[in-house]
Amino acid sequence: MNDILDAILASDGTAADFGALPLPQSYRAVTVQKDETALFEGMDSLAKDPRKSLHVDEVPVPELGPGEALVAVMASSVNYNTVWSSIFEPVPTFAFLERYGRLSPQAKRHDLPYHVVGSDLAGVVLRTGVGVNAWKPGDHVVAHCLSVELESADGHGDTMMDPEQRIWGFETNFGGLAEIALVKSNQLMPKPDHLSWEEAAASGLVNSTAYRQLVSRNGAGMKQGDNVLIWGASGGLGSYATQFALAGGANPICVVSSPEKAAICRAMGAEAVIDRNAEGYKFWKDEHTQDPKEWKRFGKRIRELTGGEDIDIVFEHPGRETFGASVYVTRKGGTITTCASTSGYMHEYDNRYLWMSLKKIVGSHFANYREAWEANRLVAKGKIHPTLSKVYSLEETGQAAYDVHRNLHQGKVGVLALAPEEGLGVRDHEMRARHLDAINRFRNV
Repeated sequence: MNDILDAILASDGTAADFGALPLPQSYRAVTVQKDETALFEGMDSLAKDPRKSLHVDEVPVPELGPGEALVAVMASSVNYNTVWSSIFEPVPTFAFLERYGRLSPQAKRHDLPYHVVGSDLAGVVLRTGVGVNAWKPGDHVVAHCLSVELESADGHGDTMMDPEQRIWGFETNFGGLAEIALVKSNQLMPKPDHLSWEEAAASGLVNSTAYRQLVSRNGAGMKQGDNVLIWGASGGLGSYATQFALAGGANPICVVSSPEKAAICRAMGAEAVIDRNAEGYKFWKDEHTQDPKEWKRFGKRIRELTGGEDIDIVFEHPGRETFGASVYVTRKGGTITTCASTSGYMHEYDNRYLWMSLKKIVGSHFANYREAWEANRLVAKGKIHPTLSKVYSLEETGQAAYDVHRNLHQGKVGVLALAPEEGLGVRDHEMRARHLDAINRFRNV
């Protein structure tokens, strides 16, 4: 790995130079282990500790197949699916790997007693498989996490509809929280030149997810002037949704849980911010009973911030805790787009407020190839910025996942893999200088 890192840091190697670098037999990777899936049995979700289940192990370099690429990972990041992997919810991810392994001999490589997790990366292409023409060794890349087979007609209008659609590093093996990652070549996108490795690695999953859920015609189809309610507006997903709303001429109503998070939303340019803890909203009376009076109080507060208007679009990802309120406060004919459900999958809402007011619930999951590319293009153009707040070493990934699990973070939490320090990988210093305040926004609050 030292020779590979030296070549990347030298930054003057050709495709032939990188292609001639010998691959190591093994590499360091963050894993969960199949024989530990009962580690947290009987415990509440919040009590489960990723620091106990995420390990840094030396694992063999996987065999490169047709249409694939091996990438030297300079940096990655923690998403909520890494938390799910680490606490073995909703099921241990080995169930996904076993199912995938039954698909083909090539897929069988993924069915292992360990799972290399992580669904983001920024790094350098080391090898490409047969049939790969768009990328070559030495290319600086980021990767989105959509892995599909595209053998069914169902996926050719929208790749998210492919029956063999998976999330790389969650439903497949050889993810990005490692020194080397295996990806399908059509997951690769150009790394934004004005960003460091860790900044570039922060956006992939959440930026693409927010784009489809909020902007794309496959999601809410946001337009200028829309009032958009964004839960967790300073978090991993919400911070990108807030930026898309502002960039698209919409009016974000940002819901956060602390004054510090409210300050970040205002630093992004949002004017309407609700600190749900400070204002004491309790949408559930107890574990089984919601409180419609709190929905109404919340709706009244929203109208105070919008000049009397109701919400056109709700950007929903907390799930059970907030979903009843989200359905209630949406205007007649409005849209609730939902993904993730980090507070619980079993949503409850009063259907009268949905059916009688002609509202729509739209399920949204990651993004198709085109949406991921468009979302990355906006980052490369400096229209959308990474929301990186803190960076950990590969050995500290368990702590990083713990922070995300306990909502102790803001924006995105990064992880250095091969990169020996932060701030490396920038090629366009002039553009970086123009956007430096926005790039550092989540670090400065």
